[in-house]
Amino acid sequence: MSQTTPYFSIIIPVYNRPDEVRELLESLAEQTCKDFELLLVEDGSTRRCDEVAREYADRLTIRYFYKENSGRSLTRNYGMERATGRYLVFFDSDCIIPPTYFETVRRRLDEHYVDCYGGPDAAHSSFSRLQKAINYAMTSFFTTGGIRGGKGSMEKFTPRTFNMGFSKEVYDRVGGFADMFGEDIDLSLRIRDAGFTTALFRDAYVYHKRRVSFRSFYRQVYVFGMARVDLYRLHPESLKVVHLLPACFVCGVVALLAGAFFWPWTLLPLAFYYGLLFLESLVKNRSLPIALLSLLTCTIQLGGYGLGFMKAFITKVVLKRDVDREAELAKHYKKK
Repeated sequence: MSQTTPYFSIIIPVYNRPDEVRELLESLAEQTCKDFELLLVEDGSTRRCDEVAREYADRLTIRYFYKENSGRSLTRNYGMERATGRYLVFFDSDCIIPPTYFETVRRRLDEHYVDCYGGPDAAHSSFSRLQKAINYAMTSFFTTGGIRGGKGSMEKFTPRTFNMGFSKEVYDRVGGFADMFGEDIDLSLRIRDAGFTTALFRDAYVYHKRRVSFRSFYRQVYVFGMARVDLYRLHPESLKVVHLLPACFVCGVVALLAGAFFWPWTLLPLAFYYGLLFLESLVKNRSLPIALLSLLTCTIQLGGYGLGFMKAFITKVVLKRDVDREAELAKHYKKK
């Protein structure tokens, strides 16, 4: 499928996810606005999705690339170097895009143009109970969802690469993603520091599957916690009091459990907090099993993030190990 120079260039890094890519492409093929090209960049996968891309070649403008494995940041940069659109858009390969997404984004940009935007994520009706519980844990105001940015949040909004876009001019001036965890937050901060405008498009949401097991979810949020310390070292002003809340949660739970051996009533604050989580999840998901699962996923989300943050802070800030990492990361700020 061919067309003139597109307004949007969608860049998707892929690693061993052909089934999820098929769902993503199907959702893109149903868009009401198709003024885009899709750059599907395979990052050294052993389970390639080139056949899936060919299935949609008559419904989408797809440009498929295969490269040696280098990680998601450099893979996104690889795609940006080859994009032709005015605006670069990023999704994760495990996303499903609502049919009016690009119609909504184009309308918002036409009404009030911004150089960079981000949108929220949501749970699709087809998601499993665990996926919906994980989505709740990652988006609730009562977890670190409250520091992910957005209206009523506790932190200034910073777009994330599961749903993010910025102009070609931004890329030309600011450069690509650094090869690090938390690369999207790092780039969002650099975009803002360069004087570009950033906005949250709340009605431009995506359905984000995220992790599909407790173990993989824990690993993910643990890395998120560690990444926050690297971001602090690169952007000291980015660390807010709210980023310490998961670590406070871990320390608080340990203290309350220890105190319960002497006075059981010390568990009341914990019971009240979990009650809030349960009731909010029950209202949002209208499912008792999901509300119960949410108690576990929220514990994993806060505990994993908090433990990762504390380990990285002690190792890199207190003990001053890996102090040259900032200089190494800075090399990736500009395009080669």
